[in-house]
Amino acid sequence: MRIISGDFGGRTIRSVSGPGYRPATAKVRGAVFSMLEARGLDWQGLSVLDLFAGSGSLALEALSRGAAFAAFVELNRKAASCIEGNLKDLGLGRSRARVHPVDLFKLLAGPADRGYGLVFIDPPYGKDLLAPALQQALSGGWMAPGAFVLAEIEARLALDPEAVHPELELVADRSYGQTRIVLWKTASK
Repeated sequence: MRIISGDFGGRTIRSVSGPGYRPATAKVRGAVFSMLEARGLDWQGLSVLDLFAGSGSLALEALSRGAAFAAFVELNRKAASCIEGNLKDLGLGRSRARVHPVDLFKLLAGPADRGYGLVFIDPPYGKDLLAPALQQALSGGWMAPGAFVLAEIEARLALDPEAVHPELELVADRSYGQTRIVLWKTASK
């Protein structure tokens, strides 16, 4: 898999394979970043939170495009090690990125280290974890005012994106084959 654009554009990153892992294809990643940039997302100074990070390809792409910091939350130790290896290969130290190899719900139950301006969430298919993760991240202060929240979910999931959480305003809802991308924005306060 390759990073599409930015400082690391064209660089190869490793991904994990196995049950439950579906790294975002180049087509989907391209659509995601076009969607964000078309809505005025400014990468400079942005902090990114990647929940259920998997290979971390979305947050790595954000770092390549100029995001200041990314936190990756991935319980699977093999996947977390893969992310750490990619960060090392790209020369990104702890001042730019941090991997949390812990249960997402335990981390989100604790105090937020900052309010993130962009949150990626790619929950495992078939486990109904999107709404609880969003609820905990919102209530715990993990999202900055005016943050973008982008979920990558299965296209067939019965989800009314306008009813997921009252603090989230639907911005876009698109399907790409078996993948559905839903983009929300939090209130600017």
